[in-house]
Amino acid sequence: MTRAPLRDRRADLLAVLGAALLVLVAVLVGRHLQDTYHVLFVHWPPLFADWQPHVGPGTPAAVLVAAAVVAYGPVLAVRLPWRGLLGAAWGACLAWTWSLALVDGWRRGVAGRLTSPNEYLTVIGRFHDIPAALRGFTHHIVSGSPAPWPAHIAGHPPAATLTFVLLDRIGLRGGGWAGAWCITVGSTAGVAVLIAVRALADERLARRSAPFLVMAPAAVWVGASADGCFAAVAAWSVALLALAVTGRSVGWAAGAGLLYGLTCYLSYGLTLFALTGAAVLLLGRRRVRARPAVLALLLAGAAVVPLVFTFAGFDWWQGYRLLVTRYYQGIGGTRPYGYWVWANLACTVIVTGPATVAGLRRAGAVLLHRRTAPAGQTRLALLMGSALLALLIADLSGMSKAETERIWLPFAMWLLPACGYLPRPRPWLTAQALLALLLNHLLFTGW
Repeated sequence: MTRAPLRDRRADLLAVLGAALLVLVAVLVGRHLQDTYHVLFVHWPPLFADWQPHVGPGTPAAVLVAAAVVAYGPVLAVRLPWRGLLGAAWGACLAWTWSLALVDGWRRGVAGRLTSPNEYLTVIGRFHDIPAALRGFTHHIVSGSPAPWPAHIAGHPPAATLTFVLLDRIGLRGGGWAGAWCITVGSTAGVAVLIAVRALADERLARRSAPFLVMAPAAVWVGASADGCFAAVAAWSVALLALAVTGRSVGWAAGAGLLYGLTCYLSYGLTLFALTGAAVLLLGRRRVRARPAVLALLLAGAAVVPLVFTFAGFDWWQGYRLLVTRYYQGIGGTRPYGYWVWANLACTVIVTGPATVAGLRRAGAVLLHRRTAPAGQTRLALLMGSALLALLIADLSGMSKAETERIWLPFAMWLLPACGYLPRPRPWLTAQALLALLLNHLLFTGW
């Protein structure tokens, strides 16, 4: 082994050890703060979870899927035709996410997730008149207002709730259908990331990252939370824009804008995906000839959803201002910023896994030596850097204290391709799988 690869591997391990230390400190300090002062409002800090070792009907399937992806994933990622790889990646993501969710059983793991008191399905009956509900939506955000919305409904623009209202209207009623929707849609996020990485960086890096997008610990929270669905919508917005700016068809820009507008009305914080969109435009500026058309279609598409909701009577800016008030009325105003501003990053380490930490270290090295690094590697590092910047801004805002293992899923998905830099995938895939299995079997995660 030459000195350079050996030095890189040692640096990877040091980065992972540093990240593990961050998680350990977050756990120890968090337990002290919660046990002594009761200000964190989580039982197993920094995660919103309870210590509850258990197995369930999904356990055998989860172990088998993990073993199959570790054994065959890297080889298939190289050999399969591109479209076949995308289909296989989605199928494997579905199998992995479903099996992890079913470790907690059908009721606790899927059907009951979105029916708890703070979740979306509890207010379906209040949307029998959708236009009236939208016009009055902001009247119920602040605590103390008449019939205030439960936490998750108040904490998001109304497109999040409308998703489940419309599912109910077409006959897909109840928590089982809602959970299945979130898992099915959320599992496509990795496919969207692969498409964007191939378009903006190169196909080799996309193929190398494919098994890691499947075997992500993030799947523990994708099944079954609405944020997994939000992550997919945001990811497809970026993927379609990547196709538009790399010359596939400028028409994809309209779809990208439409999905970005929808993303902003699913979660206030996901407006930060504008940074990733800007990075895509920057990376594709030399590869698209019809730049004015791309920008025009992107902006036109992005205006559709905001115009629809505005004409329907919902004021996004007023909703956000009232949400800030609601946030500090409750536990958001009690949770200490001084802990969560760094403990949130420990949550991100857990969600993305040790392989991503090592990959991001290599991405940083690529940027430091970008003049000599392959162009595809540099473009991928810049794309991931935009997502990391958005995540850090969300962190510093103070509006993301705790539960970021779920809330930041849309950003976390764009850090996972860093694993494509790693030269020996199987040991790292094994580490990712073990982390996810341990999380899901030792903890009962909630949101």
